[in-house]
Amino acid sequence: MREGSLDAPVRHPLAWQEEAFYDEQALDEETRRIFDICHGCRRCFNLCDSFPRLFDLIDESDSGELDSVESSDFKPVIDACTLCDMCFMAKCPYVPPHEFNLDFPHLMLRHRAVERRKSAPPFGEAQMIQTDRNGKLGTSLSGLANAATSLDSKIMRPALNRVLGVHEEAALPEFAEQTLCSAAQAPLELNENGPGFGKKVVLYATCYGNYNVTEIGLAARQVLARQGVASEVVHPECCGMPQLEKGELEKVAGKAKNVAACFQPYIEQGYDIVALVPSCALMLKFEWPLIVAEDEDVKRLAQASFDLAEYLLSLGELAEGLQPLEQTVSMHIACHARAQNMGHKGAELLRKIPQLKVNVIERCSGHGGSWGVMKENFPTALKLAAPVARQVTRAESQQVTSECPLAGIHIAQALSAEDSSQQVDLLSHPVVLLARAYGLPVSGA
Repeated sequence: MREGSLDAPVRHPLAWQEEAFYDEQALDEETRRIFDICHGCRRCFNLCDSFPRLFDLIDESDSGELDSVESSDFKPVIDACTLCDMCFMAKCPYVPPHEFNLDFPHLMLRHRAVERRKSAPPFGEAQMIQTDRNGKLGTSLSGLANAATSLDSKIMRPALNRVLGVHEEAALPEFAEQTLCSAAQAPLELNENGPGFGKKVVLYATCYGNYNVTEIGLAARQVLARQGVASEVVHPECCGMPQLEKGELEKVAGKAKNVAACFQPYIEQGYDIVALVPSCALMLKFEWPLIVAEDEDVKRLAQASFDLAEYLLSLGELAEGLQPLEQTVSMHIACHARAQNMGHKGAELLRKIPQLKVNVIERCSGHGGSWGVMKENFPTALKLAAPVARQVTRAESQQVTSECPLAGIHIAQALSAEDSSQQVDLLSHPVVLLARAYGLPVSGA
């Protein structure tokens, strides 16, 4: 047996449709096997709060080993996992094809699937993950919705906190006045000299891009047109990442099949599929094929899908016209961008801008989707984001961005918590700065 693996990680399809997947005794045995390996290794101690909780639990037990820890005490460890996949992709030496066959995030996912089969999620969590429903309501009543969710609201926000279980200090994303699908109807003039002339893409708007920060999609269309690429914006429905985080695998499978079927006519016509948010790109490219492994539409979609920065760089040298920007931007590499195993595409994209200094931050922001805004998690989420905020401050950055816009909001809050007097402009995505460097008009919420 080798100590650690020198091979690329390989993930196995999730056997969630088999009864054995939900066998609690078998799950406990597998959990103890994996936790014991983690206890002996501890390489992941600084990734998220799951591992410190696990190691403290073992160290403070009677024997200092896993044998004196009750299985009922595992829940805080399971709850702290945000499914960022960094332990699997970047740290763990025992992932398959190593014979230890250790996949910590999917073990946590299995625990949540078992829990969901026994009981529904708490009311607040169940409402938070209804992103399409919330987005449609939020954009149709954006003034009222944004007033209600604002930290400055003295009446509506406290009520919302009580009903949903959101922390009183956690910033929530604002809603756009109109959806990206509505705002992106007009065709754009294509640059015939661009490196991508003749190509065409469908931008998968995603919930966040469609209902919250439409400027990501609007900037993407403008930049793509400068490269000569024609684009359309489509949002069939949510990718299911919020449901995945809660272990609702049947719902995720349904979304995967629906969205994949919607995109098939485009794929047949030669379109590439580009997701605006890395979590959604991860679902299309990697997670869905493990959940509905037999679905041919899902397989074809995975092969045709790109992350936004990844796609722009795949065109080759960008079109001329980028103007110099004499400033420093901190580029946070989102965990779900790293989990796609494609390199620092967002940072590579920004380095195309003349004279721009790019400070790369490769550390988790601690947000984890809806996880980081909940009452019981927000202090931990801020603690995890503090090292990111300190790196922004040390670099004396004028701007900070992330391919994950939720991570960006959270980093901004961490900067405030650090009591830094440094003025930092928060950009929703690196493509927005690229559009600015081209002098392209970008508007949106």
